[in-house]
Amino acid sequence: QVRLEESGGGLVQVGGSLRLSCAASGRTFSTVALGWFRQAPGKERQFVAAINWNGETTIYTDSVKGRFTISRDRDNNAKNTVYLQMNSLKPEDTAVYYCAAGYAVRQMPSMKTSSWGQGTQVTVSS
Repeated sequence: QVRLEESGGGLVQVGGSLRLSCAASGRTFSTVALGWFRQAPGKERQFVAAINWNGETTIYTDSVKGRFTISRDRDNNAKNTVYLQMNSLKPEDTAVYYCAAGYAVRQMPSMKTSSWGQGTQVTVSS
C-alpha cells in the first residue's frame, strides 16, 4: 500500500500561486500513478490532475489546464514526491486538495484509486 502525506496548502489572493507537495512511500510506489483531487464545501470530490509512474503522461481536468502543472520525482531512498504547481488561482479553486495513488493514470479521473492522503486546504481570496 502507498502512504501519502500532503503539504503546501494555505491562503492566497486571486491570481496568486501555490505549490502542493505529496510525499509518498510504499513498496510498489514506482509502478503506480499519482494524482490530485479536490473537494469544495458542499460539493463532491473531483479529479484535478494525474501523472503516470515515469512522469511521461499527465492529464488534467479542463478547468485547470494551462494553470496547474503536475510533476513527480524520486530520490535514491525510493521516497517519492508528487507536486501540483497552481498558478493564476481563482476563488473557485478553493477546496481541500487530496493526493491519491492509483494503478493506471487514465483511470484516475474515474476515482479508481488505491490510497488517499488526508488533504490540505487551499483558500483563494478575492
